Amino acid sequence: MSQTVDKIKPSYPLFRQEEYKANMAAKQDTVEERPEQAKLEEVFEWTTTKEYQEINFAREALTINPAKACQPLGAVLCALGFEKTLPYVHGSQGCVAYFRTYFNRHFKEPIACVSDSMTEDAAVFGGQKNMFDGLENAKALYKPECIAVSTTCMAEVIGDDLNAFIGNAKKEGHIPAEFPTPFAHTPSFVGSHTTGWDNMFEGMQRYFTLNHMEGKEVGSNGKINLVPGFETYLGNYRVLHRMMQEMGVGYSLLCDPTEVLDTPSDGEYRMYDGGTPLAEMQDAPNAIDTLLLQPWQLPKTKKFVEMTWHQPATAINIPMGLEWTDDFLMKVAELTGKAIPDSLAKERGRLVDMIQDSHQWLHGKTFSLYGDADFVMGMTKFLLELGAEPKHVLCNHANKRWKKAMDKMLADSPFGQNAEVFIGKDLWHLRSLCFTDKPDFLIGNSYGKFIQRDTLQKGKEHEVPLIRIGFPIFDRHHLHRMTTMGYEGAMYMLTTLVNAVLERLDEETREMGVTDYNYDLVR
Repeated sequence: MSQTVDKIKPSYPLFRQEEYKANMAAKQDTVEERPEQAKLEEVFEWTTTKEYQEINFAREALTINPAKACQPLGAVLCALGFEKTLPYVHGSQGCVAYFRTYFNRHFKEPIACVSDSMTEDAAVFGGQKNMFDGLENAKALYKPECIAVSTTCMAEVIGDDLNAFIGNAKKEGHIPAEFPTPFAHTPSFVGSHTTGWDNMFEGMQRYFTLNHMEGKEVGSNGKINLVPGFETYLGNYRVLHRMMQEMGVGYSLLCDPTEVLDTPSDGEYRMYDGGTPLAEMQDAPNAIDTLLLQPWQLPKTKKFVEMTWHQPATAINIPMGLEWTDDFLMKVAELTGKAIPDSLAKERGRLVDMIQDSHQWLHGKTFSLYGDADFVMGMTKFLLELGAEPKHVLCNHANKRWKKAMDKMLADSPFGQNAEVFIGKDLWHLRSLCFTDKPDFLIGNSYGKFIQRDTLQKGKEHEVPLIRIGFPIFDRHHLHRMTTMGYEGAMYMLTTLVNAVLERLDEETREMGVTDYNYDLVR
């Protein structure tokens, strides 16, 4: 028998047993109408050519693996970052199941998020009744102190008005009039997950401060506000807290989902844990300034800070790598009058020491990378600091201004001269580039593993290994707890990059008596 109680086999060895191989072969022959193997190989080989790349880059009506998700996903993450706040999606139940499982697979945690389960009748008559029942039930069952409402495609296509629906729900007594219900329209068919985060955060700003600005005075609380944007490395929230505390700075980290996405296994289920207190959002207009840590993804937030809170929203880059972390800490010191402590200066020195130790292994290595606009820009900047050479830089949902800034940054470095920047392109475009203009490594989320597999299929010498830094990471565990911001994050990224290079070198030089003259013990 294939499986016995005494020896349970996982799917990989199980499905390589002869009976399973025969079963799958019969299925291919009788059901799948699969083409001949020679035809498959011919088509595959064609997709690796320059001719195919030109056809691929000319397509307009199809996106394949876009390296982005939809707006409500970002809205849910934003809502999770506030104390005792329940994300509520006005739309179909299937959409919310997608958001929850997407985060489940990345964070390996249960995700609290509800839907008002719109179905076909709501698509015809509107979803107000769903909203009435949904808000009432969500408050009664899950006892949040705030419900943050976003939308999916269905609600947006039929034109449901969240402001009116929530207002009517309160008028008719389904939830108390004073119960906090910030909201944002987050249509899935435009923008991306970063747009949704920005929209939801602006919804929080609007709800808690727009009509409560009387008596607010910029700088009166002596704090600075930090807005992280769509951020899934939990270590980044922790390193921001640590750096600000070491500086002795008064600050508010506006949105911090660290605790609810990293709860301990101690027998107690925590639907709500940690999060930014709502009172801190209410007090945010009194801060000295608001620093947007991922400025390319936060245009609505920035406009609200400037126009309603009357703060400068001083421009900074994402604090990744050496120089941009320096810039961030110096800007905080300038705004608050607090000196950068010796502990952070020493940490910086350790990072410089690590770069000195490792740069020779990264110098001249080429990297293709993809992901969100600020992350990709920060990672590219760090590669240039290491003497590595970005080859293809792809962000599907970035704008032309971002591309112009990227092009300038690359042009200003001797290591960026051969790089190309792509916006509006997807991972199938990047697959073509990895065949026709091969980089040494690929940096991005788990979806890049299919590019690695396909390049390996052409031959070992064509393989482009994937270094997993980004979101989502589904096929490796615990990387979401790591850090990419600050000196600490640069140390982690440097460690990850250089050891990927050394692992690849070992892989290429372990053939006994042939290549193992470079199979060194000390590097």
